[in-house]
Amino acid sequence: MADTATPNVIRRADYAPPAFLIDTVALEFDLVPERTVVRNTMRVRRNPDASHAANLELMGEQLEFVSAVIDGAPFANAHAHEHGLTLDNVPDDFELTLTSICNPAENTTLSGLYVSGGNFFTQCEAEGFRRITYFLDRPDVMATFTVTLRASKADYPVLLSNGNLLEEGDLPDGRHFARWEDPFRKPSYLFALVAGKLVALEERVKSGSGKEKLLQVWVEPHDLDKTRHAMDSLINSIRWDEARFGLELDLDRFMIVAVSDFNMGAMENKGLNIFNTKYVLANPETATDTDFANIEAVVGHEYFHNWTGNRVTCRDWFQLSLKEGLTVFRDQEFSADMAGGATDEAARATKRIEDVRVLRQMQFAEDAGPMAHPVRPESYVEINNFYTMTVYEKGSEVVRMYQTQFGRDGFRKGMDLYFKRHDGQAVTCDDFRHALADANGRDLAQFERWYSQAGTPRVSVRTKYDAAQQRYSVTLTQGYGDGAPAARETQKGPLLIPFAIGLIGKDGADLPLQLEGEAKASGCTTRVLDFTQTEQTFTFVNVAEEPLPSLLRNFSAPVIVEYDYSADQLAFLLAHDSDPFNRWEAGQRLATRELLTLAGRAATGVPLQLDDSVVAAFARVLTDESLSPSFRELALMLPSEAYLAEQMAESNPAAVHAARQFVRKRLANALRKDWLAVYEKHRTPGAYEATPEASGHRALKNLALSYLAELDDPAEAVRLASAQYDAANNMTDRSAALSALLNAAAANGGSVEAQQALDDFYRRFEKEPLVIDKWFALQATQRGSAQRPVIEIVRKLMAHPAFNLKNPNRARSLIFSFCAANPAQFHAEDGSGYAFWADQVIALDAINPQVAARLARSLELWRRFTPTLRDGMRAALEKVASQVKSRDVREIVEKALA
Repeated sequence: MADTATPNVIRRADYAPPAFLIDTVALEFDLVPERTVVRNTMRVRRNPDASHAANLELMGEQLEFVSAVIDGAPFANAHAHEHGLTLDNVPDDFELTLTSICNPAENTTLSGLYVSGGNFFTQCEAEGFRRITYFLDRPDVMATFTVTLRASKADYPVLLSNGNLLEEGDLPDGRHFARWEDPFRKPSYLFALVAGKLVALEERVKSGSGKEKLLQVWVEPHDLDKTRHAMDSLINSIRWDEARFGLELDLDRFMIVAVSDFNMGAMENKGLNIFNTKYVLANPETATDTDFANIEAVVGHEYFHNWTGNRVTCRDWFQLSLKEGLTVFRDQEFSADMAGGATDEAARATKRIEDVRVLRQMQFAEDAGPMAHPVRPESYVEINNFYTMTVYEKGSEVVRMYQTQFGRDGFRKGMDLYFKRHDGQAVTCDDFRHALADANGRDLAQFERWYSQAGTPRVSVRTKYDAAQQRYSVTLTQGYGDGAPAARETQKGPLLIPFAIGLIGKDGADLPLQLEGEAKASGCTTRVLDFTQTEQTFTFVNVAEEPLPSLLRNFSAPVIVEYDYSADQLAFLLAHDSDPFNRWEAGQRLATRELLTLAGRAATGVPLQLDDSVVAAFARVLTDESLSPSFRELALMLPSEAYLAEQMAESNPAAVHAARQFVRKRLANALRKDWLAVYEKHRTPGAYEATPEASGHRALKNLALSYLAELDDPAEAVRLASAQYDAANNMTDRSAALSALLNAAAANGGSVEAQQALDDFYRRFEKEPLVIDKWFALQATQRGSAQRPVIEIVRKLMAHPAFNLKNPNRARSLIFSFCAANPAQFHAEDGSGYAFWADQVIALDAINPQVAARLARSLELWRRFTPTLRDGMRAALEKVASQVKSRDVREIVEKALA
């Protein structure tokens, strides 16, 4: 790893166009694991829009330089160094051929060209291409690529690269070759190659214009039976993008390749998407409903990048959300349409709720910490650290606000103009905003602040009803409260916030909405208010009775709403709000308020009590068969411990855990008969179906089982879970049963049934790596007890033969699951969790800095915890800071400690 004790800060304000451009690239690879020779022939010319530079500076890392040739003649003025290659006094327009050597077999970073399971793979985003050959490795240098791959035919029978296959054939000495051409200009981060022993599921489809396309999902031979769902998801993605945005697949073929060693979820290389196996492989026995849904979403996401990311790409890495935020929005809309189409608002709301839960739990926390940054960051030390929830998920919410303002048709008009203007270009977030504004005749200058201001905005709401005048006034005030310093430092003024609101009468029905100054009511029961000032009052007229406001419907902006609802009002909204998101939101507010009160009591040793009204509110949802099972499952799920701890002035994970467990036990015991009835009613006998409807039934049934495992006497739950485990014909039910057994065992000092199920699970699936990841994760996230702390289980599992720190999925399944998803056990007062974290970050930093940096972020909010925990976390951070060498990890721990 490069030792960068004083890393350079890269700033958006310093952007300058490249001094040289590369028009064409012809790459030749002689693939040998320990010594791959790369011959790179480029057509290079000076950039007329840039300052003159005598020398050509190319990026390169961990390469062995062999030779440089310009216009057919050896070039002596080429100097290789740690960060690349300098060519002195080059011509204005020339052909440059570089030969270099890399060592894929020793590349544990999984960035650039590497070997996994005996096969060759690449990962070039963000800056991995410079580990393959010397290049202008920046996204605003776009070229067409021709790639020739040569390798042993016996060892690497499949040779793949971007674009279309031109020719293939045999060579002497048992080797063969394949030549690929990508006719579309692209930056180097979108380059890919794959070589190895793989097989493919193939389908041929016709595009909307009638052209035949070859689709392939490439996997190792033993995984071929797990590719059908990924292929179906790809076909659905192609059809959806044609129908929703008029965008067709532009190549003759589209390929997905699955690899088990991968730092990310997947990568959208042009025509050759490389995926983590986790987001490709699925059959009922090995994948849960969540896995099936995630595969559909990630396949969609990477396919949609073909246009939003590939055909139009980023000018520089500060514009990362231009492609990622937009494409997350597109995959969210795709998943919602797959679940409920354009009209089933209840089904679409379920997806919306799931997305917002992730945003609030993870991105809001990021906004409040030392790594807080705008959707379009102003600076970075290591770009890999900015593949963040802010860039992706908050970026998606920013894109969604365009659609909220302009509607689907207006958003489509903006997208059409964006592609018309910028196809084949590397552009900025401002270019996207201008296209949406111009297409809809709207000035969106103020909207730019969403890209440049960090932090989570807060909107406080005051209401006033004038019965005599039948006027209802809503006053909105926006700001950032006591958020992270980054929020205050980047504020430039009030935001344009599309604030959706409804008014609900005493009978639970929506009231007609007419704003002051309008001739008549709009006919809509939800209005999107253009909230553009620091404080702004909106007055509704002809309001016959005092209403209850339904605020920020469908979560129309990524803000925190502050309004002092009473418990009775929240219960009323939970029962009656026509907006499914806000109905769920009311229940979450009610539960969060109660849980935080109980956590405060638990922290001081006061006995805990739960108000009967809360139990009654949960009972109404549990027994309301008019609500979809998937919605009820989400509404009955308590806010997570991590989210609750973040809401406290001083985070106390032990107190939060005690409070949450108390509420779960109270709801379990008080509603025992109802949970049992729901469990029986929502069984899904027969063959497994990965449909939204069947998944909803399983989700509600398994939530009921998890509550039953909390009973004072869990014998019945253990019996049900054991029977479900034994009879399960799908991974959703089997893993849920095992989880219930583990949690029931934790409350009773262990159980024979739980251990037997754990042992059986491993024996059944020891040859299925993704399932064994679940086995590790279930144990890392189990509840634990004073007599059996989970840290001891995790340390023991680190020595298990199936554990491999070099595999990112396996590291995430055990180490990340414990550190990030088991807060009560990780934040033990004895500091054992922090010591373990420090050891693992240091170990991973020496192998794979990107993965290490993700783990390092587990302690970035250390200042918000109780004094004892703060001291332990600071000591662990200081230990890491004193030992790690990569700029990836150093940036994070130094910002945390600053």
